[in-house]
Amino acid sequence: MNWPYEMRIGWRYTRAGRGGRRNGFISFISGVSMLGIALGVAALIIVLSVMNGFQKEVRDRMLSVVAHVEVYGASGAALDDWAALGERLKQNPQVQGVAPFVAAQALVARGEDMRGVMVRGIDPAYEADVTPLGAQLKDGVLARLQAGEWGVVLGSQLARSLGVQAGDSITLVTPSGQTTPAGVVPRLKQVRVVGVFNAGHYEYDSGLALMHIDDAARLFRTGGPQGVQLRLADLHQARALAAQIGTELGLDYIVRDWTHTNATWFDAVQIEKRMMGIILTLIVAVAAFNLVSTLVMTVTDKRADIAILRTLGASPRSVMGIFMVQGATSGVIGTFGGLALGLLVAFNVDVIVPAIEHALGVSFLPGNIYLISRMPSDPQGADILPIVVTSLLLAFVATLYPSWRASRVNPAEALRYE
Repeated sequence: MNWPYEMRIGWRYTRAGRGGRRNGFISFISGVSMLGIALGVAALIIVLSVMNGFQKEVRDRMLSVVAHVEVYGASGAALDDWAALGERLKQNPQVQGVAPFVAAQALVARGEDMRGVMVRGIDPAYEADVTPLGAQLKDGVLARLQAGEWGVVLGSQLARSLGVQAGDSITLVTPSGQTTPAGVVPRLKQVRVVGVFNAGHYEYDSGLALMHIDDAARLFRTGGPQGVQLRLADLHQARALAAQIGTELGLDYIVRDWTHTNATWFDAVQIEKRMMGIILTLIVAVAAFNLVSTLVMTVTDKRADIAILRTLGASPRSVMGIFMVQGATSGVIGTFGGLALGLLVAFNVDVIVPAIEHALGVSFLPGNIYLISRMPSDPQGADILPIVVTSLLLAFVATLYPSWRASRVNPAEALRYE
């Protein structure tokens, strides 16, 4: 291939460096710079992939309990005809399932123990259409929720903290009281635990109780379902679809999607991910700017070569291009080497981490402390592409000053003592 001589000379300078002590040292510094870029890029890919994996794992566990979109009446009262509203919403091709619900906060008491919980009234016949947990428990635990029998299904952590199991009785204390001659007193209702669920998400396992929707409506005096839950074909379209449904239904309804319901958690994760990306990008920047010292030493070592090129007719732009090719080549090799290493580790975290744990005899994620006992990973192109582009840009910027210095070498001064 007939490449321009700037590229050929720049590539030869990149490969050279083993002929003498000085050239060998320059080659060593160049290799360290490429290795630093590769390790920085790989670390950035691996860390962001693991963070994506944790976010996906927690999101999936969260969405196994809650629906993608919830529609409430703006007044807070019961819906007049939830079935008609549900049929209207199901006309949207994105909506795959609809189910009514009642949601209210309460206290559960068992002896001296008392816990605050979110009580959700559900219809077992429809819950399987909107939540994976409902589908999983439909023919088992949820089938025991019968209207009028005042049964309740507790999260596993909540049941453990109260020391109850299926068949035990607990007391529900509602926030709205009733007026008596002695004043306003809270309303109490003794209910029977008919089952326990384990969603794998601490917030719901420790603070959620499920009841039949008819019992919940009677207990909290809502008069019927307060809203409907929607399951979508694509969970990532929840925010856009919620806005669209809100516009179509008007001011009589409030529409919330799962990202809005858990906005604090997702905002915290995004901020943490962004800050981690910035911190690790600085590592790549430090490695990339090591190329500056490599090129400065190379320019100093090649002053006579530069002078000869200039006397043969090479323009300052051509000389600058030679050293930019040398520096950019190191940046490209380091970047793509780091990309390959990062993807290799990110796609095999589930194999590499257990091997390290077995070799060291430790557990990085003990199952009795963390909800997730394995290290998840989810490499995403939206993260990897900016990493590669940023690394290449930093390497290119690092070549500008040394290359400009090379183009300013005076041939007469450089050859005076040769």
